[in-house]
Amino acid sequence: MDKRPQEWIRQADYDIDTAEFMFNGGRYFYAVFMCHLSIEKALKGLYQARLNEAPPKVHNLVYLLNKIGIKPAEAMGKFLIKLNEVNIVTRYPEDIDKLQRDFTQSVVKDILSKSKEALAWIKAQL
Repeated sequence: MDKRPQEWIRQADYDIDTAEFMFNGGRYFYAVFMCHLSIEKALKGLYQARLNEAPPKVHNLVYLLNKIGIKPAEAMGKFLIKLNEVNIVTRYPEDIDKLQRDFTQSVVKDILSKSKEALAWIKAQL
């Protein structure tokens, strides 16, 4: 594998570890942001490996999946759409109190678990 896709994956692994660190520290919506960032970087690594070109500078997971030409199982696809939708609110919060109410420990525990599954699936596509 080319060095650059490997670097994307290395960063994706680092970011999912950071998501876990944020989760354990009670910074739940930041954990969600890091989950999104991890999946985004993994998809960019897969994009570069498959298409042999630099990935576009976008944050849209669905766009990246479509450009790569892969389709996850239905449940994972629905999760990735949901994760994609919360990207902006967790990246640029307008109301931290609302985010803290919305992204509770139990909600984020599920997001973190599903993100780890998605990351493993993407890495298996390499």
